[in-house]
Amino acid sequence: MTTFTERQKEIINVSIKLIAEKGIQQLTIKNISKSLGISEPAIYRHFENKLDILLAILSNFKNSSKAAIKRIHSVDRSAIEQIEMMFLTHFKRFAEKPALAAVLFSEEIFQNDKRLSAQVSTIMKLSQQAMSTLIKKGQGNNEIRKDIPEEQLSLIIMGALRLIVKKWKLSNFSFDLEKEGGKLWKSIIKLIESAKKKRPFRTDLMDRTDLHSFIQYEIKNP
Repeated sequence: MTTFTERQKEIINVSIKLIAEKGIQQLTIKNISKSLGISEPAIYRHFENKLDILLAILSNFKNSSKAAIKRIHSVDRSAIEQIEMMFLTHFKRFAEKPALAAVLFSEEIFQNDKRLSAQVSTIMKLSQQAMSTLIKKGQGNNEIRKDIPEEQLSLIIMGALRLIVKKWKLSNFSFDLEKEGGKLWKSIIKLIESAKKKRPFRTDLMDRTDLHSFIQYEIKNP
């Protein structure tokens, strides 16, 4: 796992903010140094170039995603509840930090560099594999339907998540992402839950102490 110095973290956070507010074209060493109030040579002491900063942004997100997945798996809950936690936490996290969505869902940033596209691909595979693992667990416990392979269910869930966040980003964050994410989950659970394990949809999930504490940790430790 890559670790960053405090100064590198500052540079990463300022870079995310610049991309979110002004676009990738404005992510320059000059603008970063102005935002931080330090000289351009000082930036180069921590990163060789802009590409390395972008790679660091993705690496930082990948590290935090791995940690979040590990914590979700450690929670003593059913597979359905763990999937629900993973799904809704994504929306909460992006809603609290729109700049992350602006970076991760800006394909134009990555399409011309193999290292960047490979890192994005790794992050996507990480989330999908984690979701597949939880779905397989749920299928084994007869919580989740077995007539569709876990890989396909994972694609449906993560694809829907990505689409709504992308739509939110393109609308300039004009709607309530958490609210729409909750509505989407109500539909997804109807599609994936086993007929033997049907249960009333729990609208109080976001208020439960365990998930609330988990989300707050994630927001404070991106």
